[in-house]
Amino acid sequence: MNRRLSNYIYFFILLFLSAVFVFPVFVVVINSFKIKFSIASDPFMLPTSDTFTGISNYISGLESTGFLSAFGWSLFITVFSVFSIILFTSMTAWYIVRVKGIFNSILYYALIFSMIVPFQMVMFTMSKTANVLGLDNPLGIILIYTGFGAGLSVFMFTGFIKGVPLGIEEAATIDGCNTLQLFWRVVFPILKPTAITVAILNTMWIWNDYLLPYLVIGNDYKTIPIAVQYLKGGYGSVDMGALMAMLVLSIIPVIVFYLFSQKYIIKGVAAGAVKG
Repeated sequence: MNRRLSNYIYFFILLFLSAVFVFPVFVVVINSFKIKFSIASDPFMLPTSDTFTGISNYISGLESTGFLSAFGWSLFITVFSVFSIILFTSMTAWYIVRVKGIFNSILYYALIFSMIVPFQMVMFTMSKTANVLGLDNPLGIILIYTGFGAGLSVFMFTGFIKGVPLGIEEAATIDGCNTLQLFWRVVFPILKPTAITVAILNTMWIWNDYLLPYLVIGNDYKTIPIAVQYLKGGYGSVDMGALMAMLVLSIIPVIVFYLFSQKYIIKGVAAGAVKG
């Protein structure tokens, strides 16, 4: 009886926490269909016949921000940055684990150290360096994201690879696999749960990131977070209806991607936390 009661308590606690986290998203969605004056006066009220605007906020936001162009640049940068992070960090982690040496140890701890360095400490030197090296463009920022995402990704891949039996790789080598075949045909398929977890974490970070694109590529190649800022007018005025509508459109791709990949998250995080 006590165990059943505790299960009910845990259920209602988790249900309450879920409601707390979902409520802000719900507020954004309902306000995206209301006139801006109603958003300011009654932000938590459902739309009524007097305050409901249909999709006019969405149309206004799309026209004011150039959202479709920003969506394209955000999608391009996010997809190729995440692909680059998974590709290079998985190979780096495998090399660090399987090839012992002082250099690899230094490389590993340097990557771990990069996780604790606040971005604000390096953002000005980084933006200047990007400008000097000609990285202030969509292709250049992909390289920068790969560098900033390497620390956590290598850490997670390394923890997982340490739990992979070496005998599997030795058997593949005996069967005639070279180094590339060994990694792509044997090791990388085993890394699938961690790779998906790394993809989810980096997708949510890169898609929603405002500061790095603003510093590096500015207004030349606007991403969604930068484009949304154009809804802010003079003297601090903001078209709240259009802003809420654009926020809804911006979070839909991440939510869809997360829902399709969520079953791998806990498995991948737990595997990446294994100590060697």
